[in-house]
Amino acid sequence: MTVLDDLAGWQRGLRAQFPMIVDNPDVAYLDSAATSQKPQAVLDDVITYLTTGNANAARGTYPWANHTTARIEQARDRLRRFLRDPDPERSTVQFVSGATEGLRAVARDWLVPQLRDGDEILVPFADHNANTLPWVEAAALAGVAVRAIPYDTAHDYDHRRLTVGPRTRLIAATHVHHVYGGDMNVQRLRTLAPGVPICLDAAQSFGHIPIDLSTLDVDFVVFSGHKAMALPGTGAVWSRNARGPAYHPAGWIGSPNTSGIVSLAAAMRWLDEAGIDRIAEWNRALGVRLTEGLSKMPAYEILGCQRSLTADSLVQQRHGIVAFRHHAIGSNDLGFILAADGLLVRADDHCQGAQGEKTASVRVSVHVYNTPDEIDRLLEVLATLDH
Repeated sequence: MTVLDDLAGWQRGLRAQFPMIVDNPDVAYLDSAATSQKPQAVLDDVITYLTTGNANAARGTYPWANHTTARIEQARDRLRRFLRDPDPERSTVQFVSGATEGLRAVARDWLVPQLRDGDEILVPFADHNANTLPWVEAAALAGVAVRAIPYDTAHDYDHRRLTVGPRTRLIAATHVHHVYGGDMNVQRLRTLAPGVPICLDAAQSFGHIPIDLSTLDVDFVVFSGHKAMALPGTGAVWSRNARGPAYHPAGWIGSPNTSGIVSLAAAMRWLDEAGIDRIAEWNRALGVRLTEGLSKMPAYEILGCQRSLTADSLVQQRHGIVAFRHHAIGSNDLGFILAADGLLVRADDHCQGAQGEKTASVRVSVHVYNTPDEIDRLLEVLATLDH
């Protein structure tokens, strides 16, 4: 029995909790790397908050304001538990509008004041612009060097060619690649740089796979809530505060996105109850089903490490993200063709940095509400174009 067979009943119960999915039975939403759909429990929690206790946080002493302030602090504690924070008394959590703002805040507020002439930052220039441009901006502000984290032909960090010097002040890393879907094996970076802070872009891993900070020794985790079943406009920066100075955001902090933070706490509760380990298994199995089907069609090129396409790959695990191109049909045109069949995918350059793909591709990204039948339906349409 396969993972998809074994977890089918569990998955049906979860799928039924997503109104957007249930109300559109003829549509296969395959763009969760861009934003996820929201379970009813998250929507209910937000509506309840907005209709029974909506107030600003840390701005008043009346019950509604106090209740909101308490909910935000509870959300911080829940995030630490969700990440399996090994030292919650030391760590800090700042809520932000998303990964882009969070990464820029770490670069601007924490890194820039420490940089001196001769320092350098290691940056993954084949990753999302959100995890490249903030570090380039920080280097420009401080007048220091930026050096690329090398990639090999398998689109993995090439640790054999990575050199960490005495003036390396930070390594910017990605947990799961937003185009290739691969786990970027960040733990290997730590073995090469035991004393250098690592800032982890977890936009495609948070809410998709387990993140265990008791074993993943990074210093910052930054993510967007809208990719993890929370509302748009929320995310967080978690800081370990063990290497370098403790992280504190600079300047005046305005009113928090209270409803967004409430939704993030509700999403983490939902993910915990659903089982993040099972969600990761399900998404990975759907990705394998898609890549195995595509590999039989000569007209398509699957991007990323070709040795990681099978379920038992020892190279990289792909986590529910598969990008590909047709040899004759442009990716944007292919995206329109699929949309006409109710298959909603992303087709563009996926906001990659300067060393990323130069040609647009189709990206399929799944979550726990997707089914094997939807993958098979996608493969059937793609097969009609396999020439």
